[in-house]
Amino acid sequence: MSLLEHLEELRKRLVRACVAIAAGVAVSFLYIDRIVAFVFAPMRRALPPGAKMIYTAPGEAFGLYVNIALLAGTVLAAPFIMFQIWRFIAPALYAMITFFGTFHSADLEFRPRVEDAFDLYTRMLLGMVLVFQMPTVIYFLAKMRLVTARFLAVNTKYAILIIFIVAAVLTPDGSPWNQTLFAAPMIALYLLGIAIAWAVAPRSPAGAQ
Repeated sequence: MSLLEHLEELRKRLVRACVAIAAGVAVSFLYIDRIVAFVFAPMRRALPPGAKMIYTAPGEAFGLYVNIALLAGTVLAAPFIMFQIWRFIAPALYAMITFFGTFHSADLEFRPRVEDAFDLYTRMLLGMVLVFQMPTVIYFLAKMRLVTARFLAVNTKYAILIIFIVAAVLTPDGSPWNQTLFAAPMIALYLLGIAIAWAVAPRSPAGAQ
């Protein structure tokens, strides 16, 4: 497929994944009180008897319910999302095997072992999961105020180093070219994560000191 066809295929898979998450969120809202109770059960057990948690901002509790429903919906939709990721990367896997097979000659014969082929599949699948989940992880960390856009931006060089280390582990042959192919989309999504962290960061009220 051409680049535009790949982008269209990616768009289609992302739309289906988003629809699945929306459906999961809708189902989660049907049981939101039970889910919230389950999430805070350990904290309630740690508090003194009769103690309660409070919220002071008008939209704080609603935002909490929305975030928990979004997280629960994502968990519910995870199998379908993984299926969409697999359907997107499977053609690339088959194309990669075909490419490796083009070096077959009178002196060289390509006979991949089942174990090696399966290892390639699992590495590619794990790599794609890491790539697509990075903005989601950054979103939740930023919402919980564990990271900020400034922190991510300052530590970009260390993130790139870690990304290339991960890419080296995931690539089947460890060549610099394949490492770069794995690392490039992860770096792009890390930079996207910085923008997401900035967008979801709490803002001070106008005129506040």
